[in-house]
Amino acid sequence: MRKALRWLLAFTVLIGTLGTAGAATAADATGTDGTTDIKERLLSIPGMSLVEEKPYTGYRFFVLNYTQPVDHRKPSKGTFQQRITVLHKDVSRPTVFFTSGYNVSTTPRRSEPTQIVDGNQVSLEYRFFTPSRPQPADWTKLDIWQAASDQHRVFKALKGIYGKKWISTGGSKGGMTATYYERFYPRDMDGVVAYVAPNDVVNKEDSAYDRFFARVGTKECRDRLNGVQREALVRREPLEKKYAAYAEENGLTFTTIGSLDKAYEATVLDYVWGFWQYSLLSDCDQIPADAKNATDDEIWTSVDTIAGFSAYADQGLSTYTPYYYQAGTQLGAPTIGFPHIEKQYIRYGYQPPRNFVPRDIPMKFQPQAMRDIDTWVRHNARHMLFVNGQNDPWSAEPFRLGKGAKDSYVFTAPGMNHGANVAGLVPEQKALATARILDWAGVAPSAVQEDPRAAKPLAKFDAKLDKRDVQREMTLRP
Repeated sequence: MRKALRWLLAFTVLIGTLGTAGAATAADATGTDGTTDIKERLLSIPGMSLVEEKPYTGYRFFVLNYTQPVDHRKPSKGTFQQRITVLHKDVSRPTVFFTSGYNVSTTPRRSEPTQIVDGNQVSLEYRFFTPSRPQPADWTKLDIWQAASDQHRVFKALKGIYGKKWISTGGSKGGMTATYYERFYPRDMDGVVAYVAPNDVVNKEDSAYDRFFARVGTKECRDRLNGVQREALVRREPLEKKYAAYAEENGLTFTTIGSLDKAYEATVLDYVWGFWQYSLLSDCDQIPADAKNATDDEIWTSVDTIAGFSAYADQGLSTYTPYYYQAGTQLGAPTIGFPHIEKQYIRYGYQPPRNFVPRDIPMKFQPQAMRDIDTWVRHNARHMLFVNGQNDPWSAEPFRLGKGAKDSYVFTAPGMNHGANVAGLVPEQKALATARILDWAGVAPSAVQEDPRAAKPLAKFDAKLDKRDVQREMTLRP
């Protein structure tokens, strides 16, 4: 399951900082009636309330709360406040519906599709990630249908204001979320752009990941990484003493996973996966070349830098309890082998999601959930684009399209990791993907309609608004 864990997806968190949006024109202050301020229109929606407004040149940026049913099947059984943000440009522009599948960023930011279509962006916090968690929390109401229904209600509430085309998007768990939303509410969106979205159809069949790690990158790089990982387990005793001192110094506890020993091995077994998820082949020169002769500090530092020794402490796990719960109930969690490590050095192997969720939260896996999604995508995908990374472990089990799919595509960015995007595709695919996104959003210029090779983002890149900041939360998750 570990494989699932790791630093928060690069573009799922695309953190922008305040500055000037080079391509944006002044955001309209009025609604479609020409008189009502956009803030007033947003706050006129039943259940919508303002947390704060932040300035950003060329846009209006709002952090909002929206009242949602805890159970969309039984709306009378209680509500909770779900956090959303709106990056408003103009009601005459298309809108991109973004979710990371985790917490929402409250800093102005723009996803790649938003830049491509030069539009508005609505971002949604996934249910049960704090503060968007019902109190008390009924964890049975955390599933992919309930989350898709959250998006559906937000879309219906905002469609009256943003009446042009809508595109949903997200990376990793956010890409999964956009896909599930399309499966359950296929009439809402005009297109879907899902980045590096894992598709673990059969939870117990994970040989694709073993094949991936046997050939990714170069043999030299694989040998370096495997050598450090093995050595960290060979030297478990002295390095765990270092870990205990580290935990004491930082106030880390291990009640949920059960012991420091389990947390140590889980972190070490994340090491190789974590490298390929967020590093590039060119980063291999930072890995100790001769692990057997490296010092304990060199082994520790390499593992901590890539996998993070705080990941499986209670303090590292608590934020991501909703993810681990979903991995153990519906999403699945890959398991991989370690042929380069002798069995006597591995005590637990890849531990299941159950080990990372407090025991007072019941969990039962539903194997039909991902099979249903996979079957639907293969036969019903329409206006869907999946972008994967060649060197991203999560792309080892991708979504695939069948004969029933229409105007949908699966592209792989060469040499890219879990931050793969349209900009990283080979030129022909990059142009085609950009052209299709523009067309789905209803803003393709005539030149692009005549020749997709002319396609390019309508908004200029803004170094602050489009900043891709890898949040190293030190947990391996998609």
